[in-house]
Amino acid sequence: MHTHDIAAWQHSHDFTTSAEHAAEQRTRWVVYLTLATMVVELAAGWLTGSMALLADGWHMGSHAAALGLSVFAYRFARRHAQDSRFSFGTGKVSPLAGYTSALLLGAGALWLLLESGVRLLNPVQIHYGEAIVVAALGLVVNLVSAWLLGGAHHHHHHGHAHHTTDAHGHAAGAHSSAPASAHPSAAPPAHPPAPHGHADHNLRAAYLHVIADALTSLLAIAALNAGLLFGWGFLDPLMGIAGGLLIARWAWGLARDSGSTLLDVEDRSDTAAKIRRTLEAEDDVAVSDLHLWRIGSASHACILSLVTHDPKPVEHYKALIGPIPGLDHLTVEVQQCRSAACGKEAVPAQQPEAQAHPC
Repeated sequence: MHTHDIAAWQHSHDFTTSAEHAAEQRTRWVVYLTLATMVVELAAGWLTGSMALLADGWHMGSHAAALGLSVFAYRFARRHAQDSRFSFGTGKVSPLAGYTSALLLGAGALWLLLESGVRLLNPVQIHYGEAIVVAALGLVVNLVSAWLLGGAHHHHHHGHAHHTTDAHGHAAGAHSSAPASAHPSAAPPAHPPAPHGHADHNLRAAYLHVIADALTSLLAIAALNAGLLFGWGFLDPLMGIAGGLLIARWAWGLARDSGSTLLDVEDRSDTAAKIRRTLEAEDDVAVSDLHLWRIGSASHACILSLVTHDPKPVEHYKALIGPIPGLDHLTVEVQQCRSAACGKEAVPAQQPEAQAHPC
């Protein structure tokens, strides 16, 4: 029974980043802006009797609801970051919100396609003057929203530093010695900066929502002006179809990427290859099993098993791959090969590119 303090061998599961906190604040401002625009449009529509203004006002309301989901996801993840009920922290909340937003984007795209198709077959009278004003107002609001979210989006993809740790994790498997030393100072910062390759699906979803709205407003302005000047009323539903198809494509990409994270699909980045190359550069070491998956927008969990004739302490192997960014939850298992030592011997000259495994 342990009677001493084991805190040095434990670590936090809070994998949120400073970039996510910036994104939360910016998304909250976009929600406020959208709600204010909704109130103005609904009031103006009620006073003027304009159905176009009323319709766009309710559209802004649905837009605010979708963005509100993003704010809720950030807040939930932050509040429950230290909750032990979440095995790997709350990093999956962001892709869950992103996946839900993808479904909402897809539903919006489907409605836009169906409504545009009906309008194309059964044209309706368009009040061009009011409609252009509404579309222009929507475009301005969405461009400001995209600018607000774009600052956080840029920060996510161009952080100033990589988040590195000494790859502290849990104990290794059989034939490996117990930890000889710990590194309390290596605990990750509460909100580390985002590295390159940062994947905040929640921010991406919010950004796509405002870009999709800006696109539909821009297409509507072009079509409405063509209808006003040249009488080409058919362009309005055609632009709606084009916008719906593009939004559907964005929704599919977001659903695919966020769904992969939710299902713990093996990370296909070069991080896994770096881990394998680094470990197998050691004499008489072969990686027999390697699993790498995302547990946060800038964090990975990794479980690996290696085989060697002469096992070293687990800390040695963790130190080798510690500089690789994003490895925030690492488990190393060391297996000892008990057959005759073979090393990494060269194979016959006709196959110079191949190498023999130690076992």
